[in-house]
Parts: sequence; C-alpha cells; structure tokens
Amino acid sequence: MKLKFLHRRGTEGKRIRIPFAFKTAAVYTLLFSLILVGVVVGLTSAYTTVAVRSQNLDRLASFVAGRFERPKAPGGLNADTGSRPSGFTDDPETGLDSFAEANRIYVEIKDNDTGVVVSYGEKSINVAGHMDTIRRVNSPSRHLMVRVVSSDSPGPAGLSVGAFIALILLLLLISSVFGGLMIRKMLRPVYDMTRTARSITAKDLSKRIDTVDSHDEFRELAETFNGMLDRIQESYEKQNRFVSDASHELRTPLSVVSGYANLLRRWGSGSPDVLEESVEKIIEETGNMQQLVDRLLFLARADRKTQHVRFERFSVTDMMREVAEETRMIDEEHRLTENMEEGVFLTADYALLKQAMRAIVDNSMKYTPPEGAISISCREQNGLVELEVADTGIGISEKDLPHIFDRFYKADEARTRGKGSSGLGLSIAKWIVERHRGEIRVSSRPGNGTKFTVCLPKLAGPCQGEQKAEP
Repeated sequence: MKLKFLHRRGTEGKRIRIPFAFKTAAVYTLLFSLILVGVVVGLTSAYTTVAVRSQNLDRLASFVAGRFERPKAPGGLNADTGSRPSGFTDDPETGLDSFAEANRIYVEIKDNDTGVVVSYGEKSINVAGHMDTIRRVNSPSRHLMVRVVSSDSPGPAGLSVGAFIALILLLLLISSVFGGLMIRKMLRPVYDMTRTARSITAKDLSKRIDTVDSHDEFRELAETFNGMLDRIQESYEKQNRFVSDASHELRTPLSVVSGYANLLRRWGSGSPDVLEESVEKIIEETGNMQQLVDRLLFLARADRKTQHVRFERFSVTDMMREVAEETRMIDEEHRLTENMEEGVFLTADYALLKQAMRAIVDNSMKYTPPEGAISISCREQNGLVELEVADTGIGISEKDLPHIFDRFYKADEARTRGKGSSGLGLSIAKWIVERHRGEIRVSSRPGNGTKFTVCLPKLAGPCQGEQKAEP
C-alpha cells in the first residue's frame, strides 16, 4: 500500500520527497497569485479603458460644443476648426448620430433658451450613474448644454464592472471548491483513523487504515498509527499466549500434587512407602512450580522494564568455575569438562549473568543422554569475552533452531515432558545477555550435540538508566 510521490532525483539517484503540505501551499499560492494578477490586470485595464473613454468623451463634447459656437457648415453643424474625435465625419449618413451609435454613446443637446432637446444615439439604458461629460455653449445667439454619456461603465477587456466582479467571484468560488476538495482529501486519513480507532475492540485488533489515498505526512501518520496497532496486537497476542502457556505449565504440576494428595488421603496412613513417595513427589512438583513462578515473575519484570541490572567488575573465570562446580554437585550422569582462561574480567551483573549461564548448562543437561559430555569454557578474544557451553546431546533441528529462545517453546513435547522443562530458561538467558549488549550464538545438528557461545563486550558499561554497583 504505497503511494507514488512527486519527486526528483538528486545527483546520487535518490528520491527527494516533496512534502504534501508544501505542494498544497504551492498550488494555493499559484492559484491566488493568478487571481491577484487577474484582479490587478483587470483593474488596470478598467482604469485605462475609463481614462481613454473619458478622454474620448471630453474630445467629443468639446468638438460638438465648438461646432455650435461657430458658423454653420453645409452639414448642419458649425465649421470645424479643432481636432476631430476618432471616427467622426461630417457625412450626413455617418454623422454624429452614426458615430454615437457606433461608439455606444448617447449625446444630448439642450437649448437653454427654448428648452428643446436634441439627442443622438439610442438611449437604451438609464444613464444615471454612467460616465458623462457636459459642455456649455454661450454665444450671443444661443445658449446650449451638450452632454455626452457612455452607455455603460467599462470593465477590463470590454467587460462591464458587474461582469468583472462576477468573474472575480467565480474565480474565488472555484478556488474555494478546489481548496475544500483538497483539504477533504488531505484529511481523509484523519477521518479513517477516527473510524478505525472507534471500531477497534479487544476481540478484533486486525483493522488498519488504508494508506493508498494518503499523502506524505498524512501517509506517515497513518503508517505510524498502523504500526502502533501492530505493536498493540502483537503485545496483546503475546500476553494471551503467555497466560495460556503459563496456565498449561502450571496445570501439570498441580495435577500431580493433587493426585499424590489424594493418594495420601486414601493409603498414606497405612503405607509408609506410599507416604514417602507421595511426599517426595509433592516436594518435587512444588519446587518445579516455584521455579516456574520465579521465571514468570522475572519475565514480567523484564517486560515492564523494572528488572534492575547492577554492573560491577568481577572475574568471569571464577564465575564460570562456580557454575561448573554447582553442576557437578547436582549432575552425576554426565562427564563435565572445563577449559578456563585465567584472568578474564568483565563489567556486568554477576547474579544475572550467572543465572543465564546456569540456564544454558541446565538445557545441555536435559538434552544430553547419560554418559554424554558437557564442556564449559571461558576466554577473551578480539575484545570480547566468550562463554561457551557445548554438549554431545540430541541436537536441535534446523526448523526449531530459530525458535529455541521463544517463551514456552519446546521442540518436542513428548521428549521434554519428563525433563521438567518450562521453555523459559533460554528466553531469560537471551534477555540477560542482550541487556549486557551481548549476543548468544547457537550451532547444532540433530544427533551431534549443540554449542552455545555467549559473546559479551569486555569494556561495556552500564546501559542508560541502569545502576552501577558501589565498590
């Protein structure tokens, strides 16, 4: 769901994205600039036309008035001694009347002595408010008033003022409609987010915003919102799986404890063997439940980011030797060897790192057959501290290898049911190692054993927000 951006390619061939807000602003600026230019041009044209028409009216009025102030010519008007307005002729067929009609003007000549009014041109409109020019003729023989009126008020390019205003209003209307459509389209992702947010429930977290019609920043906002929903859905599903898996893991030891408790109630008082076996199993399963609960609480603190990591400098060689000795005390079925490089120091959380290594060793003990070999080693290489646990166990298949650090993951339920495995040990180990800015590398083949290598930065200090132990 990707939308093509308007873009140009730089010198390195990379697409340079132009924000949609910038493009919208550019379009609006161009649109209003065109309207502004049109208004300026129209007003300039209007004033120019008015000035020209006013000049022509003045010339015509002066010309007509001058004709009546001088002796009559054969055409009926007085002799012409001044300049003529453009297009004027003495020809009776194309005289003042024809000129008035051709130039959309109205000429009115009133004799002040007799009150007689003579007009030229068609008075088709109300001349009130229109541009006009008045001249007075005061001669010994007559007193006249000459009035020349333009039949309309000119606008730009021959348009009237009303038509010009209508054109501007039309442009503004088009701009408003265009802007409204653009804003509506631009805000569509916001409306989609609102509808999507309202439709999301705990039963359905799969709804997402369609980003096909989104642009630039709004598309990024929609994708960010979708990403947030993805994380919420993933977290919700993990929580559901966590609760389901924890309930499943606790069901087995609780069933065992309940079974042996019923056995004690029926035959425990009369059979010492039944009593001893039941008590031992109850204690064993109680220990398994305690271990499971402790690990669940650890992971819960890790998820809430309240599991503290206290950094201090210590001998990792001595720590690995302690892990080896403790393993020998509880495991007599496997051959345990160690290869420790002396003088390897590390800045880390001693208790947590030891817990992680014990979880890895415990995993090797569970999946290595009796008389199998387990080796523990410690060395410093290329500025890293490498802690290695290798075994000759059953190995891990290629399809299971990417999932061994997932919580509650068990490659073979039937094979792990009797080994007391909760599927949480390696998850905890991975969290601890990554909290120390390290990584766990695993190599394994079915039937040929497994090797875990923990790589930690030797000089790594506390992470941001972590606490360093006091000396």
